[in-house]
Amino acid sequence: MAEKIVLPVVIAFVITAILGPVVIPFLRRLKVGQTEREELKSHQKKNGTPTMGGLMILAGIVITSLFFIKDYPRIVPILFVTVGFGIVGFLDDYLKVVLKRSDGLLPWQKMLCQIFITVVFIVYLMRFSNVSTEILLPFTGGFSGGLYLNLGWATAPVMFFAIIGTVNGANFTDGLDGLASSVTVLIATFFTVVAIGTGSGLEPITCAVVGALLGFLLFNVYPASVFMGDTGSLALGGFVAATAYMMQMPIFILMVALIYWIELLSVMIQVTYFKKTGGKRIFKMAPIHHHFELCGWSETRVVAVFSIFTAILCLIALLGI
Repeated sequence: MAEKIVLPVVIAFVITAILGPVVIPFLRRLKVGQTEREELKSHQKKNGTPTMGGLMILAGIVITSLFFIKDYPRIVPILFVTVGFGIVGFLDDYLKVVLKRSDGLLPWQKMLCQIFITVVFIVYLMRFSNVSTEILLPFTGGFSGGLYLNLGWATAPVMFFAIIGTVNGANFTDGLDGLASSVTVLIATFFTVVAIGTGSGLEPITCAVVGALLGFLLFNVYPASVFMGDTGSLALGGFVAATAYMMQMPIFILMVALIYWIELLSVMIQVTYFKKTGGKRIFKMAPIHHHFELCGWSETRVVAVFSIFTAILCLIALLGI
């Protein structure tokens, strides 16, 4: 038991921690620095901070998973989605910060790549896996005696919406030092507890994500010396969505990863309202973590509050199993 819980955490942590002093100076030499929005005066000092640090996270997850993949083949689909979205994020980051193409991947290119990865995962889950697409309902008795929802023809569309939404929500959450890392390490810990309790065989990769994020936080807490970029945030969103579906727990995404969805919805609401009213805003700035900053909250306070909120939601979700 210990080898599939403790070892993945330790291995991923060590890999990511060791890579930090190597990768960060390399990224600085490449001048792959972050450009902050001008409205955020307190963020201007961050201009030039290396991004694409998600490569460190991915390295920790992938290398660690390879040690366990033979004995735990169920982690393969999750690894595919995590790495797949990570590659999309890497291409976007590379075009923006290395080739200096301000928009990175064009919106249609980015969405097309996300659709492809999502469709492959959906087809695998529905056609080639032994994982049921029935969804566990919270607070109905848990995995053994709980109620499951069969969406029938709506299964694939809902799955598509849930995965794409979660991935982009994670992407919007990555806007403050340590925010996406802190929130996601709690979500990964939640999935680890569930994986161990149910014997799902997914704990090596959930533990690897925990270890990789803890190692990354050494360099990502305020004041961050590296940002994860789209490389990391898209990969983490893919991990959360794929893990939830492999455990028949997509509804739980709305609980444990509620911060992702709040961040996503704040952007959608802001953009829609702005267009409908000819320039008026509901929030001072979106995503919503910037709204709280402009209301006078410090960056560390926003991260702490969002993390505490996520921790409480994870505990509630555990009660719902």
